[in-house]
Amino acid sequence: MRNSPALRPAVGLALATLLLTACAQRGGTGAAPPGPSSETPTESETVSLPEGEEALVLQVADVGGFTTPEMLAARLPIVSVYADGRVITQGPVPEMYPGPAWPNVLVQQVDQATVQELAERALDAGIAETTDLGSPPLADATSTRFTLNTAERTVQREVYALRESTGGLPGDPGAGGLTEEQEEGRAQLQDLLDDLTDLSQTLYSEGQTPEQYSPETVAALARPWTEPNDDLTHAEVPWPGPALPGEPIAPGVSCVTATGEEAQAVAAAARDANALTPWVGADGARWSITFRPLLPHESGCADLTD
Repeated sequence: MRNSPALRPAVGLALATLLLTACAQRGGTGAAPPGPSSETPTESETVSLPEGEEALVLQVADVGGFTTPEMLAARLPIVSVYADGRVITQGPVPEMYPGPAWPNVLVQQVDQATVQELAERALDAGIAETTDLGSPPLADATSTRFTLNTAERTVQREVYALRESTGGLPGDPGAGGLTEEQEEGRAQLQDLLDDLTDLSQTLYSEGQTPEQYSPETVAALARPWTEPNDDLTHAEVPWPGPALPGEPIAPGVSCVTATGEEAQAVAAAARDANALTPWVGADGARWSITFRPLLPHESGCADLTD
């Protein structure tokens, strides 16, 4: 029995379809290549640490917010981790008026494995991701900047109003105005910050007790002294550092740096003073000074302006 001529085109079309399907299954030219995956790998990324003992590996700092130019320049990072294992953090400040002139900066030492673990933990927390973390409906809050330096690259991520959005007390929902995904991303970064500021609980049970950080260089941010509106007596102190006021770095604020023995003399005098002490220069002018110990990777006043 012979096929009817009317059936021949249909049979030919069916055979062509089968051949194209087979080629696609074998990865032939008839198949479209798969597109790039948008998923973030879940495994930890191995980090090559930067060379040099004073190389900054990981840092978390507050930036912006509603404050004076002087306070912006003098603001210390929350935590800084260096390649040689030094971890420098802000210590507690006594609640008193006037407050101390010298900031409470602490340093502790961890081993190389801990530095490696902290860098990898930062990547796991999403520091290199670029997803939108939202902006809570708050005015004049600071942003928290996370920075990671490796041998190959530098990654940085800023989160506006991180502490306010994650809540400060159990059951506190935070500032609101965020999606569930944004809240989860922020929570991971807040957990990372908590880990970095409490290393004794995070990584080891018997760590080195933090000690006072002794900087090689001290920056002094100076502005003309004005009489405070209080009933206190503010004793003048001779200025032991370089000539004031120094180079302007912000409206009404200048900066000088002291190094070596001069830095030690400035730090010693500041530890005996308070935030309202009038410092008297060689020409008799009185200055209000905010002290900022420079960190190992910083070299001068220019590092304090961002």
